[in-house]
Amino acid sequence: MRFYSFLLIGLVYLSTGCDNSKNTAPQLNSPALIVLGVAQDAGYPQMGCLKDCCKKVLANPELKRFVTSLALIDPVNKKWWLFEATPDIKEQLQLFRKMTDSAYNFLPDGIFLTHGHIGHYTGLMQLGREVMNTNKVPVYVMPRMKTHLSLNGPWSQLVSLNNISLIDLNADSAIGITNEIFVTAFTVPHRDEFTETVGFNIKVNAYQTLFIPDIDKWNKFDRDIKELVKKSNLALLDGTFYKDGELIGRAMNEVPHPFIEESIQYFADMPATEKKKISFIHFNHTNPLLDESSAELNDVLTKGFMVSRQAELIILK
Repeated sequence: MRFYSFLLIGLVYLSTGCDNSKNTAPQLNSPALIVLGVAQDAGYPQMGCLKDCCKKVLANPELKRFVTSLALIDPVNKKWWLFEATPDIKEQLQLFRKMTDSAYNFLPDGIFLTHGHIGHYTGLMQLGREVMNTNKVPVYVMPRMKTHLSLNGPWSQLVSLNNISLIDLNADSAIGITNEIFVTAFTVPHRDEFTETVGFNIKVNAYQTLFIPDIDKWNKFDRDIKELVKKSNLALLDGTFYKDGELIGRAMNEVPHPFIEESIQYFADMPATEKKKISFIHFNHTNPLLDESSAELNDVLTKGFMVSRQAELIILK
């Protein structure tokens, strides 16, 4: 089941001064996800961008999008977990608090990280001595990410001061965070300069969510993405760029991602019931899917796919 937290585009912005008192999730009886951000690592608008796509956001702050992140909620045990520690973590934790009417601890019961690019882990700095000075927040990491955080400052100080506690993840090995919720990391091909890159399978009872915010190309993946989609109830997939040539004056093979136009073609032979499981996420500031009035967004929806929206609430049943 999927629905948006309120009418039209499902967005909550805490920085605009508007009254968001009604923009809270209903009383939850089942585990759920909240999409806390949908943008690429640099957010939307992007720093230094003077293009029309960013100018309109600067003029209309309510259009701002946070960097891609998810909150996983267990209402029975009153726990929640964060997927990705983004540069927008401060605003995202406030968004979570607002949407859940302060029903949960401010800090998550654990943080799962996909890889070592700036949009996916640098929010950890907010847990350090200079800010919250937290005590052993569990951070679930793969081996290279563990080494990266342990041996390189300023992240190593988070470890040495016990602001965070690193919990080992192993590829394709499920970890139970409750009796009903299991998370499995699996490696995906990406630019692994500092760490490996993983996607996650989030299993809540029989409901499975696939989360792959970053990958180079589907044909480089060592497993069949179509089969993974079929086995899932929801697939949040890399939608960074809409098409080739989107970055004017820059070789896009330097930052490979499956263009949404490619993905639409790649999944074209799947039944409509399977396509509607796919929700694109992790949009670069140049991606027209960030524009709710764009023809490209309408085209993607018309072809049977979904587009993730900030503050979207997803019931996992």
